[in-house]
Amino acid sequence: MARIDAASAVVLCLVLAWTWMPAAEGVKKRPASAARKEDVPFIKCQVCEKVASQLYLQVQKKQAQISPKKISEYEVIEIAENICNLKKEEADWMLKIDIVEQGDKLELVDQDTEGICNSECKTIEKACQEVMGYSDTDVAEYLYNSKPQIDSLVDFLCKDLSRACSSKPPPLPKDRTPGEAFMPKPAKDAEMEKIMRSMEGMPGAPGMKMYSRDELMNMKNLGEEDDDEEEDEDEDAHFPSKLGKVLREKEGRKGDWKQKLTEGIKTTGEVLKRHADKVSFRLQKWWRGIRRPDSKKNSKTGKSEL
Repeated sequence: MARIDAASAVVLCLVLAWTWMPAAEGVKKRPASAARKEDVPFIKCQVCEKVASQLYLQVQKKQAQISPKKISEYEVIEIAENICNLKKEEADWMLKIDIVEQGDKLELVDQDTEGICNSECKTIEKACQEVMGYSDTDVAEYLYNSKPQIDSLVDFLCKDLSRACSSKPPPLPKDRTPGEAFMPKPAKDAEMEKIMRSMEGMPGAPGMKMYSRDELMNMKNLGEEDDDEEEDEDEDAHFPSKLGKVLREKEGRKGDWKQKLTEGIKTTGEVLKRHADKVSFRLQKWWRGIRRPDSKKNSKTGKSEL
């Protein structure tokens, strides 16, 4: 049974610390933004062309990484499945695009750096998902077997499969509310997102999901304990508050917050290990409970056959 090792526990503590850092640094929490579905028809063709280009480039990049080994069809399908999911690395290209209003049209303008993902980012994701639909396997098969150039891939995806570019987009309404300005993402946010993404699916933290900074800040409970556990219930049930309490301590404002963070990490790491042990024990108990009836059933069946 996999458990969270010491290194994973430390990184998890750093993630928890990151969620409380705005209170210490005075950074304002941003409200979550939703996609503007009404804008999708105006950018759908452009998004499709971007998707085709990204599919081609990312397959080429993957092939270069594993060379001389040949890229597998499964790896190509995985890229196609993740290309429109903002929680996956394959969709990072969306973060470098700004939607700009030009006359009666919306234009996708490439930026040099990643931006904060607000409504425009979510709108591009929505358009991308509509383009791909259920065609991710088809376009991956075409990529793998035919090895087309970008122009051929654009025609196949945007005209044959999705028909996203089969007609011109409608004129933009004059009363459209302008979107938000492009805002570059702070370097520390980008770095923390990479750390969290690298932890996703790691052996020490199975099933870990990728959450944004705002999602983590809005979480009220990270988990609930069962009533039948007798050991360390009160202490473990609120283990994230230990680190938050250290960071919010008013009496120690004059001291070094890094030292407090280190102490909080050490304490929280120990509690995380206990949580991993409890989860492991419960899973084993649950698994034995499932298998036990089957074993009895098989035993009775075997006797009747004899």
